[in-house]
Amino acid sequence: MKVLGWWLLVVGTLRLASVWFGFFNIWALRLGVFSNTTMTEVHGRTFGTWTLLTCTLCYICAFNLDNKPIYLATFLSFIYALSHFVTEYFIYQTMQIQNLSAVTFFAGTSIVWMLLQWNSHGTVRVKHRKD
Repeated sequence: MKVLGWWLLVVGTLRLASVWFGFFNIWALRLGVFSNTTMTEVHGRTFGTWTLLTCTLCYICAFNLDNKPIYLATFLSFIYALSHFVTEYFIYQTMQIQNLSAVTFFAGTSIVWMLLQWNSHGTVRVKHRKD
C-alpha cells in the first residue's frame, strides 16, 4: 500500500471519533467542535452520518488509489468538509480556531497530497498495434 493510502486510513480512523460523538455523545461534539450553538441530537446524528460517509470514502480510496472516480469523490469530500468548517468559523462563528486548525491540518494536508499524487497511481497501458 502506498503512503497516501496509509494516510487516508489514519484520517478515516480519526474521523470515527467524530462519528461516535455525533451519535452517542452530542454534548462532547458541541463543546469540543462547535461553540455558540444549540446543537440538537438530530444535528449530531446528521453530522455523524456525514462524517461516517467521508470516513468510508477514505477507507475505500486507500485501497483503490488507482480508481479515478473514487479518488475524485474522496478528494472532493475533503474540499467540502474544509469549506464547511471554514464557513462555520468565519461566517457563522460557531467554531473555535483550535478546532478549525485541526480540521485544516488534516483536510488541507489531504487535499495537497491528493493533488500532488493526482496522476501517479495506476498503471499506464500502452496499446500495441499489430501490423
